[in-house]
Amino acid sequence: MNEQMKRALALGRMDRRSFMAAALGAGFTLSAASLMASEALASEPKQGGTLRVGFQQGATSDSMDPATFNNDFMFALGYAVFNSLIELGPDGSAKPDLVEHFEATPDAKVWTFRLFDGVKFSDGKPLTSRDVIATLNHHMGENSKSGVKPLLTQIAEMKADGDTTVVFTLSEGNADFPYIFNDYHLGIRPAQADGTIDPMTMIGSGGYTVESFEPGVRAVLKRRGDYWKPKRAFIDTVEIIAIADATARMNALITGEVDLIDRPDLKTIHLLKRNKDIKIHTQDGTMHYVLPMFSDVAPFTDNNVRMALKYAIDREEIVSKVLKGYGSVGNDQPIAPSMPFYKADLPQRAYDADKAKYYLKQSGLTSLDVDLHTADASFNGAVDASVLFSESAKAAGINIKVVREPDDGYWSNVWLKKPFCTSYWGGRPTPDLMFSSAYTPGADWNESHFDNARFNELLVKARSELDQARRAEMYGEMQAIVSDEGSTIIPAFGQYVSAMNKRVQIPDGVTQMWNLDGQRFIERWWVA
Repeated sequence: MNEQMKRALALGRMDRRSFMAAALGAGFTLSAASLMASEALASEPKQGGTLRVGFQQGATSDSMDPATFNNDFMFALGYAVFNSLIELGPDGSAKPDLVEHFEATPDAKVWTFRLFDGVKFSDGKPLTSRDVIATLNHHMGENSKSGVKPLLTQIAEMKADGDTTVVFTLSEGNADFPYIFNDYHLGIRPAQADGTIDPMTMIGSGGYTVESFEPGVRAVLKRRGDYWKPKRAFIDTVEIIAIADATARMNALITGEVDLIDRPDLKTIHLLKRNKDIKIHTQDGTMHYVLPMFSDVAPFTDNNVRMALKYAIDREEIVSKVLKGYGSVGNDQPIAPSMPFYKADLPQRAYDADKAKYYLKQSGLTSLDVDLHTADASFNGAVDASVLFSESAKAAGINIKVVREPDDGYWSNVWLKKPFCTSYWGGRPTPDLMFSSAYTPGADWNESHFDNARFNELLVKARSELDQARRAEMYGEMQAIVSDEGSTIIPAFGQYVSAMNKRVQIPDGVTQMWNLDGQRFIERWWVA
C-alpha cells in the first residue's frame, strides 16, 4: 500500500471500497486496512472543530498594535485575524496572500502590487490600496518603534493606482522586496477617514475574528463564515493559551487541556513520544539562538573580548545537552545552510579555552567578569545553556554570572535593555531581511548595537545587485564580518519542535520560516 493510494482516497479519486480491496489484496488485515483508510481520509482538510493551543510566549504587556508584536502568541493571532500582502510557500518563495499579482521594473526599483478583488474586512468593508498605505505608514512614521521599520525605509514613495493597485518606488533596487510583506507586523488594517489606522483594531480581512483577548493569558478566535479565501480557515474555534512553563504545557497536552503545544521540554520529550495519542512535529529552518552583547558598552566594545567569549562557549555541548540533538552548531552569523547565499566554507568556530585566553590577553585582561541575563522565555533551555556557558568559560578565566530573569515581561524588560542576554531569532527568508532587521545601525531590533562600516556598505550594495554571483560574494563577506567582528554569539541553530494530539492535521508542505508553519497554522491546519 503506497502513499499515492492513500492520497487518492483522501482526494476522492478512489472510493473507500476500492481502497479496502486494494489493501486486502496487498496482504493487509481488515483492521489494518480500515485504520489506513481512516488515516487517509483524516489527511484531507475538513471544516469544523475546536483547536486549543498552549504557547510558551505571551506577555501581559501584549497589545493589538502591530508595531509592538514580539512573541509567538501575537504572531499566530495576528496572522489569523489580519492577512498580509505576501506569504511564504513551503519552498521559501514569496507567494500572493492579499496580492493577486506583483511585478518589478528590470532594475527592481519600482514594484507594482495588485490586490485581489472582492476582499472584505470582517466589518463588511472592502479592502483597498488605501488600507495598505495606511498600514505601512503606521510602521514608517518618524516616531514609530516598529520592529519592521528598518525594512521599510527603502520605500521612497508609495501611491495608490486605483482601489486595487499599489506602486512602490524604492531608493535603490531590491530583488527581495516582496519578502518584506510576509513580516508578522504587516497584517493589513482598515484605514480611517484621516488616512491612519486604529492600531488597536481587531477588524481584519483574515479568516478569524477575535471573540476575546486577555494579554498574556488567552485569546479566543472564531472562524468567519464569509471568509474570502477558498480552502483556508477550517477550524471553527481556536483558543490560544499562554503557558510559560514547559512542564505545564506538556501536562496540558497529555491531559487533553490543549490539543497543540509549541516548544516542549526537550529533556523530557521522550515522555510525549510514549503516548500513542500524541505526535511530534519538527521543522528544519532558520531559527537560531543568540547571545547579543552591546558593542557600545564595556567590556564588549573590544572585539578581543567578544572573540574570547565566542571561543569560551562549547557549542557541541549545547546542541547535545540542551537541544538534545534537535539542532546544529552555529558559527556566530545568522544565515542558515538552507538560505540562499549561505557561506559554506566559513571555518567553523569550536570551543577552545586557550584561544579564549589568548584573545582575553590581547584585550589587556587576565580575567573577565560579566553578567548574562536569561530566562527560558527567550528559548527553551536558555537557562541551562547559560549555565553550561558559565562552566565552559571558567577554564579561560571568564566568570559569567547567570542572572535568571522572570519569564513574564522578558521581551519588554530584558531584551534590548540588558547589555548581555539570551535571545533567539526565527530568521528571515533572505540574508538582506535578516541583516537589515538585526544588524543595521539604528534598527530598533539591532539587539547588539552592531555597527561596521564595511558591512553597512555591502548591505546596501548587495540589496540592489542583480548579478547573483556577485551577490553571493557580498553576502559571503558579510557573514564573515558578522562571525569575526560581530557582537553576537550564535552557538546553535535549532529545529522547531511542537507536539499535538493526533486529531491535529498538517498539510503535506509547511513553511520552514518560523514555527508552526510560519505561525500561519490557524489558517492552514485542521482537526480530524
